[in-house]
Formats: sequence, C-alpha cells, structure tokens
Amino acid sequence: MLIAFNKPYGVLCQFTDRSTPPRPTLAEFGLPPDVYAAGRLDHDSEGLLLLTDEGPLAHRLTDPKHKQPKTYWVQVEGEPQPAQLATLRDGVVLNDGRTRPAQARRIQAPPLWPRDPPVRFRKTVPDAWLELTIGEGRNRQVRRMTAAVGLPTLRLVRVAMGPYALDGLGPGEWRRL
Repeated sequence: MLIAFNKPYGVLCQFTDRSTPPRPTLAEFGLPPDVYAAGRLDHDSEGLLLLTDEGPLAHRLTDPKHKQPKTYWVQVEGEPQPAQLATLRDGVVLNDGRTRPAQARRIQAPPLWPRDPPVRFRKTVPDAWLELTIGEGRNRQVRRMTAAVGLPTLRLVRVAMGPYALDGLGPGEWRRL
C-alpha cells in the first residue's frame, strides 16, 4: 500500500512523540495501521509525505542511489538574483559537502492554503517563491541551500516526490495511490 499525505506545518513525521507537552503526530489523521513514512519532512515543513507498509518500496523511494527527484515550492526572504539561482543549479557548498546540481527557478506565488501560524511579514523585506528540485535528501537540505546563497527560507512545501504529487490534497488529507 502507498499513501500520499499532505503533512501540515507543525506535525512530526512519526506516530508517537515522547516530548512534554506532546506535539502533533501522524497518529491524528486516521491513517491506516502499519504504514510508516518513506522519507521525512521537518516539523516546520509542509506538503507531500509518502507512507507505505512495504519495506522494499520505502527503500526505492528514499535511497539516494535511486535518485528520486523531490520538488519543493520555497518562499524565500529576499529578491533572487540570477547568480543565486545559478549557484543552486550548479550545487551549493554546505558544511557536509557540495550538493548535487538542482533545478531552480523563480515562480509566482503558488495557490497554497494559509499556514497557521502565518509566515512573518515584513514591509521592508521582499520575499519571493522558488521551485527547487533536488535529487538527494540531506538533513534540512533545501533550507541550508537557500540560506547558503543568501535567501533564507520562510516557507517550504514539498509538492512532488518522484512520479507522485500532492494533486489537490489539502493539509491533513491523504489518499491511497
């Protein structure tokens, strides 16, 4: 079984949380028993999370040697310049090495649901949206890449993973694929 789930902001990609007070987890969304996340999204990231009960499928979806592309819509602080986008496309040097080249382009603000809490707004600081597709999945990679080129991430939404996409799922909604 394979499930597409639109992970809301502030939800952990696990079914239990031992912290005090407990934070929202996947257990709150009526998902079928015995599925687990194939990959992760940070607590403060949103969007497509794939869940499965099949170990080999989870491995194919997440193992870097299979190079499943992951596409994100990223709201950044600042006005992206051609040189910054070129650096993202060429690979960014991070503290754990250079990233693989990414596809990066500026996009119009996408038609997304409101985030709760909303992204901070500052009248004097512009923001913009990028579409970024990467072929690897290091810890907080997209956030670190945009920060390294001088465009800190304000909001991060994964919209596709390999051939799978959100396709109209609202936050907290899921469907079998």
